[in-house]
Amino acid sequence: MTKSSSFPTKGNSATLNGTKFLEIDNVVKSYPSADGGELVILDGINLTIGEDEYISVIGHSGCGKSTLLKIVAGLEKPTSGMVRLEGKEIRKPGSERMMVFQQYSLLPWLTVQENVRLAVDEVFKKASPVEKKQIVSEHLAMVNLTQAANKYPDELSGGMKQRVGIARALAIRPKMLLMDEPFGALDALTRRKLQKQVLDIWESHRQAVMMITHDVDEAIYMSDRIVMMTNGPHAKIGEILEVPFPHPRDRQAIRESKEYYELRNHALNFLDQNFSQDE
Repeated sequence: MTKSSSFPTKGNSATLNGTKFLEIDNVVKSYPSADGGELVILDGINLTIGEDEYISVIGHSGCGKSTLLKIVAGLEKPTSGMVRLEGKEIRKPGSERMMVFQQYSLLPWLTVQENVRLAVDEVFKKASPVEKKQIVSEHLAMVNLTQAANKYPDELSGGMKQRVGIARALAIRPKMLLMDEPFGALDALTRRKLQKQVLDIWESHRQAVMMITHDVDEAIYMSDRIVMMTNGPHAKIGEILEVPFPHPRDRQAIRESKEYYELRNHALNFLDQNFSQDE
């Protein structure tokens, strides 16, 4: 844990109307080590996320951020503890949790609309062709890709490819969006534009979001709370910061506020302290 400070922090629980949405309950994740023992990556993670809350998880490489996200996605199983969504234990991937990766993961032989349609066909098996087409069109419009619907991935920029991935994730109407460094492969200008676009979509279509990032400014701009991880192995939640800025957000106004610099410095100090402890 970091040293206490005067900056406002928030506990690890979030409820809406008295109902817990996602519960991460004492999750431990370990792997066999070369000496025959166990290497503990995550060591007792407890976190509750509300059904329309935007959470960012931040920490140094090797602290288990992506592993935690994969456990919530059902792509990995915890060694002990459990994750529950609306009271039901998560044991495998499901359409109520959709993941957006840093790499675009598009099928190169399918057009933009066909890549999105593939997910829609899988989840909405009983929908008519007209209904499926409407869902695809609606979500391509949401990410400003209507004009690129018939293009193939190799005809798109990196930002456009990531927008296809986001449209595909949103098109199946998941209860929770999981994003693993979704803007990490983009140049700075494209990254800023896509951050705003994703935040605009979330502000108009609220759902639970859990995002992994290394970028403190990104976490502050987009999140309701920032979950800061201690270093791995044996990584824990070191601190959780509440972001005080209301939605919808104005990046420029946020950066001109005193609270922004206090929050940013607090997060950077936490990361610096953990970095020095790892040396």
